[in-house]
This record gives sequence, structure tokens and C-alpha cells, in this order.
Amino acid sequence: MISFVGAGPGAADLLTFRGADRLARADIVIWASSLVQEEVLDHASAEAVRHDSAGMTLEDVLAIYQAHPAARIVRLHSGDPTVYSAIGEQIDWCVAQDREYEIVPGVGSLSAAAAAAGRELTLPQVAQSVVLTRLGGGRTAASMPEGETVRAFAAHGSTMAVYLSAARPEQLRDELLDEGRGYPPDTPAVVVARATWPTEIVLTTTVAELPEQIRAHGIRTAALVLVGPALAAAEAPRSRLYDPRYSHGCRRRSSEGSTEGRPIPVEKRRLT
Repeated sequence: MISFVGAGPGAADLLTFRGADRLARADIVIWASSLVQEEVLDHASAEAVRHDSAGMTLEDVLAIYQAHPAARIVRLHSGDPTVYSAIGEQIDWCVAQDREYEIVPGVGSLSAAAAAAGRELTLPQVAQSVVLTRLGGGRTAASMPEGETVRAFAAHGSTMAVYLSAARPEQLRDELLDEGRGYPPDTPAVVVARATWPTEIVLTTTVAELPEQIRAHGIRTAALVLVGPALAAAEAPRSRLYDPRYSHGCRRRSSEGSTEGRPIPVEKRRLT
């Protein structure tokens, strides 16, 4: 079995129980020291063979898979393995080689960055969508489909999480502003570098001031930029979910506008 395990954003105690279980039973662990804190490997057995993939190619990793067909292998990916992790080609190999595999979800850097910022990313009447993307151009130009640009998404005005883009802060600012067609210059922005690591940096700024703040703190890699009006420190609109005037399947609104203090029975059905 090859387990693609999300290592979380950095802190060893943000690994899931399932991820820790797979590490504890692994014969071989492949991890990237540049992206995953070594403390995460404390969950692994002392007998497990460990390979640092920081300097490896895909072919190097696949060669390990090929050489150990009966081993329990954990491939640790930072954050959640389904977002910017490059597991697609590894899954294709597993399918072609008829190798059993699984994906173990992890706490993504988006969740960690939002927690560090201390804000909810979706607010009623403010933002009900979150766009996950990255800058086009540079070395990643070939990866970006046409139309999936920061500039195109900025016109929506929703919350945006921009990955892997701190090395080009001026381009990021310009695409977010899009000459007046995107976010207003004073739109809140939060830059979180190395979320949950001991060296974590959290910068609260605006879209217009992103380049100055990013460069002033020497941030170039392992950073996530959050943008959108939901990040403002102003009082958040109240959600209807816990509004006493709003009823749903587990709570009934009383005639006075408050909910009755008893649960509403919910029919249990067996799925067949």
C-alpha cells in the first residue's frame, strides 16, 4: 500500500490521527525536508527507512515504489495532498502498475493561514466563495490554464487565497487591482509565511501595500496571501444559522422569534 498522507501545514500536532497511524505502521517514509517539519516524523517507527525527497525527482520516488512492491510506504506531502502537491502523476503510476494506494487528507495551508489571521473566510452578504489559485507566468506559466488568472478572479471580489506567489509581489498586486477592475486598493490582505512553523510570520496589510510589506519582511517562499473584504476587522454580519428567528431541521422558531429549548426529532434512514 502506498499512502499519500497530508502532513498538515507544519506543526507536528496538526497531523490527523489517520496520518499518524499510517506513519506509525510504515516501512518506508518519503518526505521533503524543505516543506515538512522533521518533528512530523516522530510519529513514524524508528525502524522505518526514511528518504528525503527535497533533492529527488519523480523518477527517483517511483524507483523506490518499484523496488518495494510489498512495503507499506508513506509519501508525506505538506498541507493537504490534493492541492498543489503533484500526486496526480504518482496516482497514474499506481494505476498503471496496479499498486494499491490511498489518499489521507491533511490540514491545508489555507486553513492554517486563516486561523493565523484570526478571520472567517466566508461571511454572509460579504463573501460566500473562496478562490484558490496562483500567479501565472514565470516558471509556472505552462501549468496555468487559459482564463485562470489572478486578474480574472479578482473581478469577482470574493475571498482569494493566492499560493506560491510571494516572490513576485508587484505582479500579484497589479493583477489583484487590475487597473480598477479588480479589488479596491484598500482591500484587506493577510500574508502568512510558514504557517504553524516556529518561524511563522503574519502580516496584515492592504492589496496596494502588498509589495512593500512582503519585501520588507524578506518573504519569498512558503507563503500564502489571503485577500478580500471578509478579512476586514469590522463586525461580521450575523449568520442565520444560529439566529433565534431562523428554524431548520434541528431547531424550531417559536412565535416570539426565539427557538424552543428542545431538539426536533430527525428521521433516521438506512442507506441502501
